[in-house]
Amino acid sequence: MSQPVSALRPDLQMIADWVSPGSRVLDLGCGEGDLLAWLQAHKQVSAYGVDFDVNNVVRCVAANVNAIQGDLEAGLAEFADQRFDHVVLSQTIQAMHNTEQILLEMLRVGREAIVTFPNFGYWENRWQILKGRMPVSDDMPYQWYNTPNIHWCMLGDFDELCAKNGLRVLERVVMTGGRRVTFLPNLRGSLAFYRVTRG
Repeated sequence: MSQPVSALRPDLQMIADWVSPGSRVLDLGCGEGDLLAWLQAHKQVSAYGVDFDVNNVVRCVAANVNAIQGDLEAGLAEFADQRFDHVVLSQTIQAMHNTEQILLEMLRVGREAIVTFPNFGYWENRWQILKGRMPVSDDMPYQWYNTPNIHWCMLGDFDELCAKNGLRVLERVVMTGGRRVTFLPNLRGSLAFYRVTRG
């Protein structure tokens, strides 16, 4: 069941804080629509979601969130250029086969992309690798043999991808356990948040 719209997980609240009131928002991999429902109730946004799981789409519709079933790997051809103010991809980009293409598509259909991903450079991940095991954590809860994640990256990797494509990073925040990390973020931060636009 979806959470009450009065409360959001800390990572979703971080995203919500970046969304302008009254804006047009597209959430890719929207799940049950918790973020969009909150944004509709608290920031009066025009919200739209896409999710691969038809059960999630049904839950979105039940929560009065507009959503469609779709495969992000196929692109966003159904959406016109610059239709949205914010396009969100939360903890999904590392599971995409064509990471670069989805990022560019986000900025074709939207003025700004908000992307979050688990930071592979987090110290606990490094420690598990040193012990001879693939990392498993709250932000990366899968075993090596059943993970949907195929492209691990660190902060510098994502910065480089943006630079390669002429994208400008408007803001970056790193969190661990729901709290912001400012000192040694690539080592001490488990989850990265980026606001990106075209250069």
